[in-house]
Amino acid sequence: MKFALFILPTIPGTLEERRALRPIGRNRERYQQMLKEVRDIAVLADDVGIELMCTTEHHFHSEGFEVSVAPLVLYADLAARTKRLKFAPLSLVIPAWDPIRLAEETAVLDHLTGGRFCVGLARGYQDRWVNVLGQHYGVKGAPMDGSPDDLANRDVFEELMVVVKKAWTEESWNHKGKYYEVPAPYETGITRWPAWEMTRDYGAPGELDQDHVVRNISVVPAPFQQPHPPIFQSFSMSPKTIEYAAKNSIVPFILKSYPPDFAALCDLYQQVAGQHGRKLNLGQGLGCLRSVHFGDTEAQAAALHHRTHYQSFYDYFGGFGFWDAWRLPGDDRKYPMNPFTPLPKSEWTPDRMRKAKYSLVGTVDDIKREVETLMRCHGDKGGNLEWFAWYFDQGLMTWDEAQRQLELFAKHIIPEFGD
Repeated sequence: MKFALFILPTIPGTLEERRALRPIGRNRERYQQMLKEVRDIAVLADDVGIELMCTTEHHFHSEGFEVSVAPLVLYADLAARTKRLKFAPLSLVIPAWDPIRLAEETAVLDHLTGGRFCVGLARGYQDRWVNVLGQHYGVKGAPMDGSPDDLANRDVFEELMVVVKKAWTEESWNHKGKYYEVPAPYETGITRWPAWEMTRDYGAPGELDQDHVVRNISVVPAPFQQPHPPIFQSFSMSPKTIEYAAKNSIVPFILKSYPPDFAALCDLYQQVAGQHGRKLNLGQGLGCLRSVHFGDTEAQAAALHHRTHYQSFYDYFGGFGFWDAWRLPGDDRKYPMNPFTPLPKSEWTPDRMRKAKYSLVGTVDDIKREVETLMRCHGDKGGNLEWFAWYFDQGLMTWDEAQRQLELFAKHIIPEFGD
């Protein structure tokens, strides 16, 4: 199993400090403190054998939580400080980008890191910024609930994914879609291109027609990795998303964690991949996202989990629908999926996170047992999960505690379960 470290990243500070320094997201000194923590974490992860470091892409977070506005710029800095660690945004929100700019910038970073780059791509769920940065496509942030906004968001995502892949893999191409066209305007082509002789003699074949009109484009550079960097999708909860990922050779990081549900999604991925010519072992091409909290005792670990990870999901993430990833037997009777009825706040408990096997909490031995079971995809079919992503609470604990948690993971989990 390969290990990824997932952080948001977050401006360090208590709730009292966030109130006193509001908006702490624009506080220069605290932002520098966050950068130092993220850099130190990257160097430590590089030293202890973690394969991949991931962050999110989010914008306008004045509260100081998830201040990850330019992940590609951040990775260029971190890559210069590390030797073998790879980097991946989980994820770049395609509907908030121009797809060609995304393809160009990720290809450049792939070269700058010498292939130490993977790319995660997502649809976007936070209205506050997706509605603004995605306005040119008319998309809105949407939970994965099958609503009209969700379906429209998925429609844009899937078309722009095609554009990104063309830009990465084809020397000369065009595209006519519902949301995007190349060249623009597509019907007439680009008629004013005074440098047509240079393009005719030295550009990519097919860029110009016989009348010197631009009919195709050639996006440069091609990625360092061929045909393109590995693609991840975060954080998967629905069979539809798993099927899409399996068909398109995308590695989904599965958030749904209750063992029978997780095992069913692993089975589905293997089955659909096989139907599209990819013969995979159970768990191959798949990842999970889990929180991990160590303590000398179970009670100590539970207290750390409660004041960091749980509190962030109760205060912040809960309103975006993430708690429904941790449904337990009997929930669907009380809170039906059709029509969709989200879990109410009264159900948002630390116990639920642990019963659903999302939060792994306890002593080193407790965590080892949980990881061993998860690695087998919660079954006896010979499963071997390829990726384990640890959602690490940077910014929500002291640096001394963060360092201790990383060192325990490196000493006890990576050597026993790593590739």
